[in-house]
Amino acid sequence: MLGLMQNWPLTVDKILDHAANWHGDREIVSRSLEGPIVRQTWAQTQARAKRISNALKGLGIRVGDRVATLAWNTGRHVETWYAIMGMGAVCHTLNPRLFADQLCYIINHAEDRIIFTDVTFLPILAENRARMPTVEHFVVMTDREGMKGVTLPDALCFEDLVDQSAPDFEWGGFDENTASSLCYTSGTTGHPKGVLYSHRSNFLHTLSTLGVDVMGLSGRDTVLPVVPMFHANAWALAFSCAAAGCKLVLPGAKMDGASVHELLESEGVTFSAAVPTVWLGLLQHLRATGGKLSTLKRVVIGGSAVPEAIVRGFRDEFGVDVTHAWGMTEMSPMGTISSPTAKVAAMSADEQLRYKLKQGRPILGVEMKLVDDAGHRLPHDGTTFGRLMVKGPAISSGYFKGDGGQILDEGGFFDTGDVATIEPDGYMQITDRAKDVIKSGGEWISTIEIENIAVGHEKAAVAAVIGAYHPKWDERPLLLVQLKPGAQATLEEFLQFLEGKIAKWWMPDDVVFVDEIPLGGTGKIDKKLIRERMKDYVLPTAKVTATA
Repeated sequence: MLGLMQNWPLTVDKILDHAANWHGDREIVSRSLEGPIVRQTWAQTQARAKRISNALKGLGIRVGDRVATLAWNTGRHVETWYAIMGMGAVCHTLNPRLFADQLCYIINHAEDRIIFTDVTFLPILAENRARMPTVEHFVVMTDREGMKGVTLPDALCFEDLVDQSAPDFEWGGFDENTASSLCYTSGTTGHPKGVLYSHRSNFLHTLSTLGVDVMGLSGRDTVLPVVPMFHANAWALAFSCAAAGCKLVLPGAKMDGASVHELLESEGVTFSAAVPTVWLGLLQHLRATGGKLSTLKRVVIGGSAVPEAIVRGFRDEFGVDVTHAWGMTEMSPMGTISSPTAKVAAMSADEQLRYKLKQGRPILGVEMKLVDDAGHRLPHDGTTFGRLMVKGPAISSGYFKGDGGQILDEGGFFDTGDVATIEPDGYMQITDRAKDVIKSGGEWISTIEIENIAVGHEKAAVAAVIGAYHPKWDERPLLLVQLKPGAQATLEEFLQFLEGKIAKWWMPDDVVFVDEIPLGGTGKIDKKLIRERMKDYVLPTAKVTATA
């Protein structure tokens, strides 16, 4: 027997319609690339997005066509997202931090027909125009004044398209399983692979993120997503803020500590989200300038493990609650969040910290399990390490165009590539990427845990740990440290700092101070590049063992 409920397709255009109809006067505030702060409302955003849909229709875009964006977090970018998805086309977010070869590969693989771009990225597009044969037009996200000096062939002015297009457009009318957006993985091994979201998956994922134990957003919140819109759906905030009717504050291209702090204070931001490097920069800025956080109450940090020093710093010095979240592009992206259970909430602040540093408990719609290398289930006892597998309605079943082949196991679970533990009450902690974990004498050592402690040293700006070859133990930990400007330190200082905080056999065999620890396109430490740079390095302990 089937239920007698209305058939109301879960398409993301309905999210913006809801914001415009019932929270129409709430603001979207953008730091424009030209400099000035630009203000608009959700109602105006909907109206302008429908004009862009009409413009796209006039340019020949139809359901299923890929339309790319190469842009920072601004109101124009939000309009473009909804305009593309609302008409049934596929919004393909391009990461501007990728190399030209990677960008061209992704554009060609997706067969993008139009690229919406900020003026910042015109030089790289112009230089590589001949390598993008499927692209018919570039829409420059500026006004007529901003088009002066634009020489890129096939370039159109965003504001001209808005002004010249009809205001009425009928969104939706297609199946909720229709593809809505496309985001490529960072491609740490081989070519990047396309994750193709559906309207249904994005809608359901949005509902999950709104839970009190997840983002917990309301129409009373003012939200600053520092996490870019080209990075895994901006953690769904472009959808969830519209669904809740939040005031949305967008930082444009300026994400340094001073610029972020200015927006937090001037716009009365109550909630924000970004990767750890952004919050470390903000914390350093606040300490250097004596700055305050007048309205900010909650911060979600994800993208990589959050160091204890950041959680303590925001909590103890500024009264801001930091919540750790984890997910993947393939998961839309949120999978877990370290919100407290009733048992944990009853603990002291310091006792709770142990749980805050974990990646957290699964959100609604995410199933998890641990398996060994043979695929056998492992216990959720908080100590057993295993490969982390996930399943749910907003998790990929395959990559675009079949890349990567079959990616699910027999039970329909996706291998995240992470090694983790799960406690009986659901708290999951990633101990490493499967490719990064150090295997020393047959036992595993977590590089992430050592890094998070080391970066808490007062002289450390960034820390990274990799496995270095050892003739007896196979691998031993090597700690690389990028010091704060003007700081000097010794190996002994860092080893003493780690002493008592990790197992003795986890202690790094050496500490190397470097000018720079490279970050990848999504702001994470690029261990692939570090390993390449350190390929000829030999541990002092390896030399001793070799000559013994």
